[in-house]
Amino acid sequence: MKTPFQTYAEPYFEEAIRQLSSWIQINSIHDEKTIGKKKPYGEGVYQALQFIGKLAEKEGFKVDYCDGHATEITIGSGPLIGVYAHADVVPVAEGWIHPPFGGVIENEKMYGRGTSDDKGPALAAFYALKLLKDHSLIEGYQVRLVIGGNEEKGSGCLKYYFHQLKKPYPESGFTPDGNFPLIYGEKGIANYEISGKVAWPSIHEIRAGIVANSVIDEATAVIDRFDRIEPILRATKLPYSVKHEGKTTTITLFGKAAHGSLPQLGVNAGTKLLSVLARIYPFPELVTLAQQYSQFNGKKLGQYYRSKLLHETTLNVGLIHLIKGKFSLIANYRYPEIVSFDTVAQGIKAITPKPLSFQALMVSEPLLMQPDSPMIQTLLKAYQEETGDKKTPMVTIGGGTYAKEAKNTVAFGSKFPGKEDFIHENDEKIDLEDFTRSISIYARAMADLGRMHALKK
Repeated sequence: MKTPFQTYAEPYFEEAIRQLSSWIQINSIHDEKTIGKKKPYGEGVYQALQFIGKLAEKEGFKVDYCDGHATEITIGSGPLIGVYAHADVVPVAEGWIHPPFGGVIENEKMYGRGTSDDKGPALAAFYALKLLKDHSLIEGYQVRLVIGGNEEKGSGCLKYYFHQLKKPYPESGFTPDGNFPLIYGEKGIANYEISGKVAWPSIHEIRAGIVANSVIDEATAVIDRFDRIEPILRATKLPYSVKHEGKTTTITLFGKAAHGSLPQLGVNAGTKLLSVLARIYPFPELVTLAQQYSQFNGKKLGQYYRSKLLHETTLNVGLIHLIKGKFSLIANYRYPEIVSFDTVAQGIKAITPKPLSFQALMVSEPLLMQPDSPMIQTLLKAYQEETGDKKTPMVTIGGGTYAKEAKNTVAFGSKFPGKEDFIHENDEKIDLEDFTRSISIYARAMADLGRMHALKK
């Protein structure tokens, strides 16, 4: 038997799917080359934020474009319920079967960068808000749906939103950028760089990775000609290519991409390449780095920690470059609440091989909410009542979401239990049934949170 919210949501399904396909067709990767006034993250992100804003204006919502950092969609008055999603997406590597910006539908699934992270969930939240508006279900509270443009590059959009524009924090809120039933805790996250000038004359160039929070799926090095390279490459058990040209040899290893919070699900071609190079050219710094970064849990760095709620550390090397003798390795480290990153940083700094140096680039402390709090229980009940799933437990994760930027906020969907979406990987997708049924879940969650705070008032 359908719930009232499921019945209300059905008429929006066809339009929501059509609009999502159009939104996916906007390439909203951060683009330094097109940054300008009102376009702090480049042309593509700007167009994506405009898309959702114009759609909201057409439907009669109040819209604020927040100087190009985010699109804020507001309705109602009273205690504030905040919903925080994002329109920017991670870069695209080669190897897609479906066009990454096509919004193609096949076997009831839509493919494209952003379908599941995070345009699909964001649009489901938008139609949930439209449902509440159309049925006059927003009374005694207000909802602000904020679509940011910089989540994948450090959430500068919400920092600007809250700290520069002085927008209010919500009484309760959620970000549709995680798992159902909900996520009540997130590990701390830090990006750091190991860099410096090196004297590796036989290695001319290394190029590996596109962002810190993705496992490197392709890594290339140009070295002095080395005709006996293939037995060493075969030992990695990875696909590879070799090209001998004059006095140089170009080698490429192919791994498997995965989200930086789950490096164990991927195969890091970059760290494998370091090991290959260290075997051929045993430069001391190179050998040390290859050993220190050969695992994905921080143990080889002496920085492994585990807690009951946020579990164990993870370490992902996302970028490796060697250009004109300047080496750079950027790692993404995630850690539980029992350690501070200051402690971790001191430990890594102490064992970083000279002449290389350590530099912290970004630090986001752990987040841990009380599972029995009224907000958490309200969200959990909304999911359970709308799906009938009362067995799947709440979880904590290694991923970082907007919940760390917006107070009183947790990640709430839209990945359903047991489903595969290929976030940050090739052929990212969203199941259209999941996309549409999340509309009723989000509508109920907004309404229940709103009523909870309206009654308090």
